[in-house]
Amino acid sequence: MTYQIKTIGNNIDQEGLRSFGEAFEIDKVAEEEAQAFICRTQDFHGYDWSDELLAIGRAGAGFNNIPIEDCASRGIVVFNAPGGNANAVKELVLAMMIFGSRKLKPANKWLSQQLGSDQAIDLAVEDGKKAFNGREIAGKTLGIIGLGNIGSRIANDALQLGMKVVGYDPFIAVERAWEISHRVKRVDEISEIFEAADYITIHTPLTAETRGLYSAENFKKMKEGVVLLNFARDEMVVKEDLLDYIEKGKISYFATDFGSETYYHNEKIFVSPHLGGSTEEASLNCTRMVADSISSYLKTGEIINAVNFPRVIQALRTPYRITIINKNVPNVVASISQAVSEEDINIDNIINRASGEFAYTLLDLDEQDEGKLKELVQRFEAEENIIRVRLIKKEG
Repeated sequence: MTYQIKTIGNNIDQEGLRSFGEAFEIDKVAEEEAQAFICRTQDFHGYDWSDELLAIGRAGAGFNNIPIEDCASRGIVVFNAPGGNANAVKELVLAMMIFGSRKLKPANKWLSQQLGSDQAIDLAVEDGKKAFNGREIAGKTLGIIGLGNIGSRIANDALQLGMKVVGYDPFIAVERAWEISHRVKRVDEISEIFEAADYITIHTPLTAETRGLYSAENFKKMKEGVVLLNFARDEMVVKEDLLDYIEKGKISYFATDFGSETYYHNEKIFVSPHLGGSTEEASLNCTRMVADSISSYLKTGEIINAVNFPRVIQALRTPYRITIINKNVPNVVASISQAVSEEDINIDNIINRASGEFAYTLLDLDEQDEGKLKELVQRFEAEENIIRVRLIKKEG
């Protein structure tokens, strides 16, 4: 079987798309004929979904541009690339910490105003550079809110740069916890970050708790001259409060990846145009990750790195597999098993996982008669609480 993949929007890494094997064709059909999309920032809210579409791969970590619940209700699995751009963001955050500590933005502006011969500029520099004395990050305390793919990397590298690191993350994943150095001090209250840190950076999703986290209420708790960074979400900052505390001198420098006229022309603020994950390596990594996830899903039904369905992995060893997306209501699994039994088909293995309003089932069947299996699929499709059914034949 040949699967049709459609790239939507710009900046899809072409090298990363080569992760798809011979069973896949890229951009050979119209959108309404594709089984999967690969996208970056294309807005799909209000999109008219085709019944052919089975999956969307977002070649990045964020997925605000995709209505994931609407997709789930139509049986469309949405994948992203968690951690694919983590190293790129980490490097930019560390660079911005040093950039602000050394007062490079105002220093560069001042230097560009020094005119004349090189000798005259050298004399002016010797006299004027003392106004831009900075500070080193070694020995200072970095507070990290969110110890996921990005935060954990920043924590470990900051230690290597001689910093003390304090981290807050009540929902840290087990694999991240194992990766973080034992020298990172974990705190149970976020206020401890605000009170202890010379530098603070946020790396969490936008939630009710993190919206407006950089605000007057928390600025009051911080040290004098604190350096703040926001490379997570723009909405985590109350801009008016930020400017007020910069004016008061409480905040010595703020770096962000989100443009706003509020920030422009302020020497103590540096704004980058959403460059956190914008490296060649990150683009390649993210595209490869979603290509691998989509390839596995289309060929085997396994779900890895989806944002609207649970992780479901089960090696396909039987001749056929049926995948079922259904509403998460009572007795669906029981009715599935009953239907298989009534068709006189043996279940070799079954796995069911639920997430919110929807659930996903892999049903491996010890049956060679494809016609008999197609009749079973039709029976499932007629069920009120079943959204999508696929029959997958084991390759080879």
